[in-house]
Amino acid sequence: MKKFFAPCPRGLETVLAEELRELNAAETQAASGGVQFSGDLALCYRVNLQSRIASRVLCHVAQDRYQTEHDIYQIASSVPWEAWFDPALTFRVKVDAMRCTLKSLDFVTLRIKDAICDRFRAHTGKRPSVNTTAPDIRVHAFLDAHTLILYLDTSGEPLFKRGLRKQTSKAPVRENLAAGVLRLSGWSPATRLLDPMCGSGTFLVEAALIALDIAPGMQRHFAFEKFMNFDARSWKMIFDQSIQRQKPKVSLPIYGSDLYGKALETTRANLAASELESTVQLKQANILEISAPAPHGVMVTNPPYGERMGESKMLVEFYPQLGNALKKKFAGWNCYILSSDMRLPKLIGLNASRRTPLYNGALECRLFEYKIVAGSMRRKTRD
Repeated sequence: MKKFFAPCPRGLETVLAEELRELNAAETQAASGGVQFSGDLALCYRVNLQSRIASRVLCHVAQDRYQTEHDIYQIASSVPWEAWFDPALTFRVKVDAMRCTLKSLDFVTLRIKDAICDRFRAHTGKRPSVNTTAPDIRVHAFLDAHTLILYLDTSGEPLFKRGLRKQTSKAPVRENLAAGVLRLSGWSPATRLLDPMCGSGTFLVEAALIALDIAPGMQRHFAFEKFMNFDARSWKMIFDQSIQRQKPKVSLPIYGSDLYGKALETTRANLAASELESTVQLKQANILEISAPAPHGVMVTNPPYGERMGESKMLVEFYPQLGNALKKKFAGWNCYILSSDMRLPKLIGLNASRRTPLYNGALECRLFEYKIVAGSMRRKTRD
Protein backbone atom coordinates (compact mmCIF):
# COMPACT_ATOMS: atom_id res chain seq x y z
CA MET A 1 0.00 0.00 0.00
CA LYS A 2 1.27 3.44 -0.91
CA LYS A 3 0.20 6.83 0.38
CA PHE A 4 -1.15 9.44 -2.00
CA PHE A 5 -2.41 12.99 -1.91
CA ALA A 6 -4.88 14.31 -4.49
CA PRO A 7 -5.09 18.11 -4.63
CA CYS A 8 -8.34 19.67 -5.81
CA PRO A 9 -9.96 23.11 -6.03
CA ARG A 10 -10.52 24.38 -2.50
CA GLY A 11 -14.09 23.76 -1.43
CA LEU A 12 -14.32 20.37 -3.18
CA GLU A 13 -12.37 18.29 -0.64
CA THR A 14 -15.46 16.50 0.73
CA VAL A 15 -16.88 15.52 -2.66
CA LEU A 16 -13.42 14.42 -3.84
CA ALA A 17 -13.15 12.15 -0.78
CA GLU A 18 -16.54 10.64 -1.71
CA GLU A 19 -15.39 10.07 -5.28
CA LEU A 20 -12.12 8.45 -4.16
CA ARG A 21 -14.01 6.05 -1.89
CA GLU A 22 -16.19 5.11 -4.88
CA LEU A 23 -12.94 4.26 -6.70
CA ASN A 24 -11.99 1.99 -3.75
CA ALA A 25 -9.36 4.24 -2.21
CA ALA A 26 -8.53 3.37 1.39
CA GLU A 27 -7.89 5.62 4.38
CA THR A 28 -9.35 8.69 2.71
CA GLN A 29 -8.95 11.85 4.74
CA ALA A 30 -9.95 15.30 3.51
CA ALA A 31 -7.39 18.02 4.19
CA SER A 32 -7.09 21.64 3.15
CA GLY A 33 -6.83 21.68 -0.62
CA GLY A 34 -7.11 17.94 -1.22
CA VAL A 35 -7.53 14.40 0.07
CA GLN A 36 -5.04 11.90 1.47
CA PHE A 37 -5.63 8.25 0.61
CA SER A 38 -3.93 4.88 0.34
CA GLY A 39 -3.84 2.14 -2.26
CA ASP A 40 -1.73 0.23 -4.75
CA LEU A 41 -0.37 1.43 -8.09
CA ALA A 42 -3.44 0.10 -9.88
CA LEU A 43 -5.55 2.47 -7.78
CA CYS A 44 -3.20 5.29 -8.72
CA TYR A 45 -3.76 4.51 -12.40
CA ARG A 46 -7.53 4.32 -11.91
CA VAL A 47 -7.77 7.62 -10.03
CA ASN A 48 -5.74 9.41 -12.68
CA LEU A 49 -7.97 8.02 -15.41
CA GLN A 50 -11.36 8.28 -13.73
CA SER A 51 -11.31 11.07 -11.14
CA ARG A 52 -13.33 14.03 -12.32
CA ILE A 53 -12.46 16.28 -9.36
CA ALA A 54 -8.78 15.71 -8.48
CA SER A 55 -6.20 18.12 -9.91
CA ARG A 56 -3.31 15.66 -9.58
CA VAL A 57 -2.36 12.40 -7.89
CA LEU A 58 0.82 12.77 -5.83
CA CYS A 59 2.66 9.71 -4.55
CA HIS A 60 4.23 10.10 -1.09
CA VAL A 61 7.94 9.17 -1.27
CA ALA A 62 9.48 10.73 1.87
CA GLN A 63 8.60 12.56 5.07
CA ASP A 64 10.86 13.71 7.89
CA ARG A 65 11.54 16.55 10.26
CA TYR A 66 14.00 19.28 9.33
CA GLN A 67 15.71 22.27 10.89
CA THR A 68 18.11 23.48 8.19
CA GLU A 69 18.57 23.41 4.43
CA HIS A 70 21.13 20.65 4.96
CA ASP A 71 18.40 18.51 6.51
CA ILE A 72 16.28 19.13 3.40
CA TYR A 73 19.17 17.90 1.24
CA GLN A 74 19.66 14.79 3.37
CA ILE A 75 15.96 13.86 3.27
CA ALA A 76 15.81 14.29 -0.52
CA SER A 77 19.06 12.32 -0.92
CA SER A 78 17.57 9.34 0.94
CA VAL A 79 14.87 8.77 -1.70
CA PRO A 80 15.78 6.06 -4.26
CA TRP A 81 14.95 8.29 -7.23
CA GLU A 82 16.83 5.95 -9.55
CA ALA A 83 14.21 3.29 -8.81
CA TRP A 84 11.45 5.65 -9.91
CA PHE A 85 12.67 7.18 -13.17
CA ASP A 86 15.48 7.05 -15.71
CA PRO A 87 18.15 9.78 -15.63
CA ALA A 88 17.51 10.38 -19.34
CA LEU A 89 14.21 12.01 -18.33
CA THR A 90 13.92 15.66 -17.33
CA PHE A 91 12.45 16.84 -14.03
CA ARG A 92 11.44 19.91 -12.07
CA VAL A 93 10.87 20.60 -8.37
CA LYS A 94 7.96 22.63 -7.03
CA VAL A 95 8.01 23.75 -3.40
CA ASP A 96 5.03 24.91 -1.35
CA ALA A 97 5.26 25.93 2.27
CA MET A 98 3.16 27.00 5.22
CA ARG A 99 4.80 28.54 8.30
CA CYS A 100 8.22 27.44 7.03
CA THR A 101 11.03 29.06 9.05
CA LEU A 102 13.70 28.80 6.33
CA LYS A 103 14.66 32.06 4.67
CA SER A 104 14.47 31.15 0.97
CA LEU A 105 12.18 28.66 -0.75
CA ASP A 106 14.22 29.15 -3.92
CA PHE A 107 17.26 27.84 -2.03
CA VAL A 108 15.19 24.93 -0.69
CA THR A 109 14.18 24.11 -4.26
CA LEU A 110 17.82 24.22 -5.34
CA ARG A 111 18.91 21.89 -2.50
CA ILE A 112 16.25 19.32 -3.46
CA LYS A 113 17.35 19.51 -7.12
CA ASP A 114 20.98 19.05 -6.06
CA ALA A 115 20.07 16.07 -3.88
CA ILE A 116 18.22 14.34 -6.72
CA CYS A 117 21.03 14.92 -9.20
CA ASP A 118 23.73 13.87 -6.72
CA ARG A 119 21.79 10.71 -5.86
CA PHE A 120 21.53 9.77 -9.54
CA ARG A 121 25.21 10.48 -10.17
CA ALA A 122 26.24 8.35 -7.19
CA HIS A 123 24.05 5.37 -8.15
CA THR A 124 24.00 5.46 -11.96
CA GLY A 125 26.92 7.66 -13.02
CA LYS A 126 24.41 9.91 -14.81
CA ARG A 127 22.23 12.83 -13.78
CA PRO A 128 18.87 14.01 -15.11
CA SER A 129 18.42 17.49 -16.56
CA VAL A 130 16.08 20.10 -15.15
CA ASN A 131 13.22 21.34 -17.33
CA THR A 132 11.01 23.94 -15.68
CA THR A 133 8.48 24.27 -18.52
CA ALA A 134 7.68 20.77 -19.81
CA PRO A 135 9.38 18.19 -17.58
CA ASP A 136 8.88 14.45 -17.85
CA ILE A 137 8.84 14.12 -14.06
CA ARG A 138 7.53 16.53 -11.44
CA VAL A 139 8.63 16.43 -7.80
CA HIS A 140 6.46 18.27 -5.28
CA ALA A 141 7.74 19.31 -1.87
CA PHE A 142 5.65 20.62 1.00
CA LEU A 143 7.09 22.15 4.15
CA ASP A 144 5.39 23.21 7.33
CA ALA A 145 7.24 24.61 10.34
CA HIS A 146 8.97 21.30 11.13
CA THR A 147 8.28 18.66 8.44
CA LEU A 148 9.22 18.09 4.81
CA ILE A 149 7.05 15.86 2.63
CA LEU A 150 8.22 14.82 -0.83
CA TYR A 151 5.85 13.61 -3.54
CA LEU A 152 6.22 12.28 -7.07
CA ASP A 153 3.55 13.60 -9.39
CA THR A 154 1.96 10.60 -11.11
CA SER A 155 -0.26 12.77 -13.34
CA GLY A 156 2.04 15.07 -15.28
CA GLU A 157 -0.18 17.77 -16.73
CA PRO A 158 -2.96 18.65 -14.26
CA LEU A 159 -5.96 16.36 -14.50
CA PHE A 160 -8.37 19.15 -15.37
CA LYS A 161 -6.57 19.18 -18.73
CA ARG A 162 -8.67 16.38 -20.17
CA GLY A 163 -7.16 16.71 -23.64
CA LEU A 164 -10.67 17.56 -24.86
CA ARG A 165 -11.13 21.33 -24.82
CA LYS A 166 -10.30 22.87 -28.20
CA GLN A 167 -11.56 26.39 -27.58
CA THR A 168 -12.18 28.47 -24.48
CA SER A 169 -14.07 31.56 -23.44
CA LYS A 170 -12.20 34.43 -21.80
CA ALA A 171 -12.57 33.07 -18.26
CA PRO A 172 -13.48 29.38 -18.49
CA VAL A 173 -14.43 27.24 -15.53
CA ARG A 174 -11.83 24.52 -14.99
CA GLU A 175 -13.11 21.07 -15.84
CA ASN A 176 -12.61 19.54 -12.40
CA LEU A 177 -14.32 22.51 -10.74
CA ALA A 178 -17.27 22.04 -13.12
CA ALA A 179 -17.46 18.34 -12.25
CA GLY A 180 -17.30 19.18 -8.54
CA VAL A 181 -20.08 21.74 -8.89
CA LEU A 182 -22.27 19.14 -10.62
CA ARG A 183 -21.68 16.76 -7.71
CA LEU A 184 -22.40 19.49 -5.15
CA SER A 185 -25.66 20.23 -6.95
CA GLY A 186 -26.85 16.65 -6.48
CA TRP A 187 -27.51 16.34 -10.22
CA SER A 188 -27.80 12.82 -11.64
CA PRO A 189 -27.99 11.79 -15.31
CA ALA A 190 -31.69 10.97 -14.98
CA THR A 191 -32.40 14.63 -14.13
CA ARG A 192 -32.66 17.36 -16.73
CA LEU A 193 -29.72 19.76 -16.70
CA LEU A 194 -29.57 23.25 -18.18
CA ASP A 195 -26.74 25.74 -18.54
CA PRO A 196 -28.40 28.85 -20.02
CA MET A 197 -25.13 30.84 -20.25
CA CYS A 198 -22.91 27.99 -21.38
CA GLY A 199 -19.89 29.94 -22.68
CA SER A 200 -17.37 27.30 -23.78
CA GLY A 201 -19.66 24.50 -22.55
CA THR A 202 -17.57 23.09 -19.70
CA PHE A 203 -20.56 22.14 -17.52
CA LEU A 204 -22.25 20.50 -20.52
CA VAL A 205 -19.20 18.47 -21.54
CA GLU A 206 -18.56 17.28 -17.99
CA ALA A 207 -22.22 16.36 -17.52
CA ALA A 208 -22.26 14.36 -20.76
CA LEU A 209 -19.08 12.51 -19.74
CA ILE A 210 -20.71 11.64 -16.41
CA ALA A 211 -23.99 10.54 -18.00
CA LEU A 212 -22.21 8.27 -20.48
CA ASP A 213 -19.69 6.98 -17.91
CA ILE A 214 -16.75 8.16 -20.01
CA ALA A 215 -13.56 8.44 -17.97
CA PRO A 216 -12.25 12.03 -18.21
CA GLY A 217 -8.65 10.94 -18.84
CA MET A 218 -9.32 8.73 -21.87
CA GLN A 219 -7.67 11.10 -24.36
CA ARG A 220 -4.44 11.99 -22.54
CA HIS A 221 -1.26 10.50 -21.12
CA PHE A 222 0.09 10.44 -17.56
CA ALA A 223 3.50 10.76 -15.91
CA PHE A 224 3.22 7.30 -14.31
CA GLU A 225 3.60 5.80 -17.80
CA LYS A 226 7.27 6.93 -17.63
CA PHE A 227 7.99 5.42 -14.20
CA MET A 228 10.41 2.50 -13.88
CA ASN A 229 7.75 0.45 -12.06
CA PHE A 230 5.02 1.15 -14.63
CA ASP A 231 2.82 -1.93 -14.99
CA ALA A 232 1.69 -1.74 -18.61
CA ARG A 233 -0.49 -4.84 -18.32
CA SER A 234 -2.40 -3.50 -15.30
CA TRP A 235 -2.84 -0.12 -16.99
CA LYS A 236 -4.20 -1.71 -20.18
CA MET A 237 -6.71 -3.72 -18.17
CA ILE A 238 -7.94 -0.61 -16.31
CA PHE A 239 -8.12 1.38 -19.55
CA ASP A 240 -9.99 -1.38 -21.40
CA GLN A 241 -12.47 -1.76 -18.54
CA SER A 242 -13.21 1.96 -18.73
CA ILE A 243 -13.92 1.67 -22.44
CA GLN A 244 -16.28 -1.25 -21.83
CA ARG A 245 -18.27 0.75 -19.26
CA GLN A 246 -19.03 3.57 -21.68
CA LYS A 247 -22.67 3.95 -22.66
CA PRO A 248 -23.94 4.57 -26.22
CA LYS A 249 -23.78 8.22 -27.28
CA VAL A 250 -27.46 9.05 -27.48
CA SER A 251 -29.35 12.30 -27.00
CA LEU A 252 -29.31 13.26 -23.31
CA PRO A 253 -31.60 15.49 -21.22
CA ILE A 254 -28.80 18.07 -21.10
CA TYR A 255 -29.50 21.52 -22.50
CA GLY A 256 -27.30 24.51 -23.20
CA SER A 257 -27.93 27.98 -24.51
CA ASP A 258 -26.15 31.29 -24.79
CA LEU A 259 -26.95 34.78 -25.97
CA TYR A 260 -24.03 34.75 -28.36
CA GLY A 261 -23.63 32.51 -31.40
CA LYS A 262 -19.84 32.54 -31.07
CA ALA A 263 -20.12 31.00 -27.60
CA LEU A 264 -22.28 28.20 -29.02
CA GLU A 265 -19.70 27.59 -31.76
CA THR A 266 -17.11 27.16 -29.03
CA THR A 267 -19.37 24.78 -27.13
CA ARG A 268 -20.01 22.73 -30.27
CA ALA A 269 -16.26 22.50 -30.97
CA ASN A 270 -15.57 21.29 -27.44
CA LEU A 271 -18.39 18.74 -27.59
CA ALA A 272 -17.16 17.55 -30.98
CA ALA A 273 -13.67 17.01 -29.56
CA SER A 274 -15.20 14.29 -27.36
CA GLU A 275 -17.62 13.10 -30.05
CA LEU A 276 -20.46 14.33 -27.86
CA GLU A 277 -22.04 16.84 -30.23
CA SER A 278 -25.17 14.69 -30.71
CA THR A 279 -25.73 14.19 -26.97
CA VAL A 280 -26.44 17.78 -25.85
CA GLN A 281 -29.27 20.07 -26.98
CA LEU A 282 -28.05 23.57 -27.87
CA LYS A 283 -29.78 26.77 -28.97
CA GLN A 284 -29.04 30.47 -29.12
CA ALA A 285 -31.24 32.27 -26.62
CA ASN A 286 -31.37 34.96 -23.94
CA ILE A 287 -31.69 33.53 -20.44
CA LEU A 288 -34.15 36.29 -19.60
CA GLU A 289 -36.51 35.02 -22.31
CA ILE A 290 -36.24 31.21 -22.27
CA SER A 291 -38.57 28.86 -20.40
CA ALA A 292 -37.66 25.77 -18.43
CA PRO A 293 -37.41 22.69 -20.69
CA ALA A 294 -39.23 20.56 -18.08
CA PRO A 295 -41.21 21.03 -14.84
CA HIS A 296 -38.22 19.98 -12.73
CA GLY A 297 -34.48 19.97 -13.20
CA VAL A 298 -31.13 21.42 -12.25
CA MET A 299 -29.67 24.63 -13.65
CA VAL A 300 -25.93 25.16 -13.31
CA THR A 301 -24.28 28.21 -14.78
CA ASN A 302 -21.33 30.58 -14.56
CA PRO A 303 -22.66 33.92 -15.81
CA PRO A 304 -20.31 35.66 -18.28
CA TYR A 305 -20.68 38.87 -16.39
CA GLY A 306 -18.70 40.53 -13.60
CA GLU A 307 -15.15 41.10 -14.81
CA ARG A 308 -16.00 39.88 -18.30
CA MET A 309 -18.95 42.26 -18.65
CA GLY A 310 -17.04 45.15 -17.18
CA GLU A 311 -19.83 47.63 -16.61
CA SER A 312 -21.18 47.87 -13.07
CA LYS A 313 -24.36 49.49 -14.38
CA MET A 314 -25.06 46.47 -16.57
CA LEU A 315 -24.69 44.18 -13.54
CA VAL A 316 -27.11 46.23 -11.49
CA GLU A 317 -29.65 45.91 -14.29
CA PHE A 318 -29.04 42.27 -15.19
CA TYR A 319 -29.11 40.44 -11.85
CA PRO A 320 -32.59 41.61 -10.74
CA GLN A 321 -33.87 40.64 -14.20
CA LEU A 322 -32.26 37.23 -13.79
CA GLY A 323 -33.93 36.79 -10.41
CA ASN A 324 -37.31 37.67 -11.93
CA ALA A 325 -36.79 35.25 -14.84
CA LEU A 326 -35.90 32.38 -12.50
CA LYS A 327 -38.86 33.14 -10.26
CA LYS A 328 -41.37 33.31 -13.13
CA LYS A 329 -40.13 30.51 -15.40
CA PHE A 330 -38.17 28.01 -13.30
CA ALA A 331 -40.41 27.08 -10.39
CA GLY A 332 -39.59 23.50 -9.43
CA TRP A 333 -35.93 23.84 -10.44
CA ASN A 334 -32.80 23.92 -8.31
CA CYS A 335 -30.54 26.63 -9.67
CA TYR A 336 -26.80 26.91 -8.99
CA ILE A 337 -24.92 30.04 -9.97
CA LEU A 338 -21.12 30.07 -9.74
CA SER A 339 -19.83 33.62 -9.52
CA SER A 340 -16.84 35.59 -8.29
CA ASP A 341 -19.09 38.65 -7.90
CA MET A 342 -20.05 38.77 -4.23
CA ARG A 343 -22.73 41.37 -4.99
CA LEU A 344 -24.80 38.82 -6.88
CA PRO A 345 -26.98 37.59 -3.98
CA LYS A 346 -27.92 41.14 -3.04
CA LEU A 347 -28.68 42.18 -6.61
CA ILE A 348 -30.55 39.02 -7.67
CA GLY A 349 -33.00 39.46 -4.80
CA LEU A 350 -33.64 35.73 -4.14
CA ASN A 351 -32.95 33.80 -0.96
CA ALA A 352 -29.90 31.59 -1.41
CA SER A 353 -30.37 28.32 0.48
CA ARG A 354 -26.63 27.60 0.40
CA ARG A 355 -23.43 29.50 -0.39
CA THR A 356 -20.37 27.32 -0.97
CA PRO A 357 -16.92 28.98 -1.19
CA LEU A 358 -14.96 27.63 -4.17
CA TYR A 359 -11.90 28.58 -6.20
CA ASN A 360 -11.53 28.63 -9.98
CA GLY A 361 -7.75 28.59 -10.06
CA ALA A 362 -6.76 31.51 -7.83
CA LEU A 363 -10.11 33.26 -8.29
CA GLU A 364 -12.37 33.07 -5.23
CA CYS A 365 -15.98 32.25 -6.11
CA ARG A 366 -19.25 31.28 -4.48
CA LEU A 367 -21.69 28.63 -5.58
CA PHE A 368 -25.11 30.08 -4.80
CA GLU A 369 -27.98 27.60 -4.51
CA TYR A 370 -31.52 28.78 -5.25
CA LYS A 371 -34.41 26.35 -4.88
CA ILE A 372 -37.09 28.00 -6.96
CA VAL A 373 -40.61 27.49 -5.67
CA ALA A 374 -43.94 28.94 -6.73
CA GLY A 375 -44.89 31.97 -4.68
CA SER A 376 -42.71 34.70 -3.26
CA MET A 377 -39.00 34.04 -2.83
CA ARG A 378 -38.11 37.67 -2.45
CA ARG A 379 -36.13 38.82 0.51
CA LYS A 380 -38.13 41.08 2.75
CA THR A 381 -36.36 44.39 2.98
CA ARG A 382 -36.22 46.32 6.21
CA ASP A 383 -36.92 50.02 6.41
